[in-house]
Amino acid sequence: MWLVLGADGQLGRSLQVVLDSSGIACTGLNRTAVDITKMTEVAAVVKDVRPSVIVNTAAWTAVDAAEDNEDDAYVVNCLGAGGVAAVAAGNGARFVHISTDYVFSGNSTTPFREDDIPAPVSAYGRTKAAGEHAVQLAHPEGSLIVRTAWLYSRFGSNFARTMAKKALSNEPVRVVNDQVGQPTLSLDLAAHIIDLVDIDAPTGVYHGTNSGSCTWFDFAVQIYRLLGADTSLVTPVTSSEYPTRAVRPAYSVLDHGNTVRAHLAPMRPWLEALEDEMPHIVAELNEA
Repeated sequence: MWLVLGADGQLGRSLQVVLDSSGIACTGLNRTAVDITKMTEVAAVVKDVRPSVIVNTAAWTAVDAAEDNEDDAYVVNCLGAGGVAAVAAGNGARFVHISTDYVFSGNSTTPFREDDIPAPVSAYGRTKAAGEHAVQLAHPEGSLIVRTAWLYSRFGSNFARTMAKKALSNEPVRVVNDQVGQPTLSLDLAAHIIDLVDIDAPTGVYHGTNSGSCTWFDFAVQIYRLLGADTSLVTPVTSSEYPTRAVRPAYSVLDHGNTVRAHLAPMRPWLEALEDEMPHIVAELNEA
């Protein structure tokens, strides 16, 4: 039995879909059902469900809002994560914690390795880095920390859905072209997490992103192309032309060395994943 916390998010929903299709029993709970910052709630749920695997996808993910509410973000992203890890350890459950590329500075030209020292440049990144440390302290023998980036899917609110909606309406868009990363399909990440648990991967940090890299502009252009829209409607801009409260990493490409060492293939190329998911994104938009 798997327990998925943060079940309403796109990764939480994706995990439930993939687990169900794989015939693996799963209980998915959202924040209304269990607040990860309240250990009595977490402990009661774990006692009731008795999961062998707990996945924490719950987090404070409002990157810009975290700049002015770092203490609140810390409670969720660090104290909450560490608390759930402790409950998992106390109940003999494997624990999977989802982290982020934001733990790195973004000041690189080569992919960040799993063992590179975190150097976050935003409040969100600092709270997520602290969360990784808390998880490792609370459940050192049974935790997998999976960092991901640029997550998208047919579910919820994300860049790919936003761009697809605009492409279908032939709207012009201005998109940042000086931030490099890896668009990652949440369903692919869900399958990757299941694979890591299935092979009993060694405790530690793994990078869960689709292979290859691009800029947000490149990502948007491919979405317009796949939907038959005029790609000239997508205009590249610099980050300075699109200011945000929090600093975004300029380079968020993650290396998959630990995945390979665990004898798993890295996740497929990002464009291949996007091509497969786009019809589903369009279908969801049409039903909205």
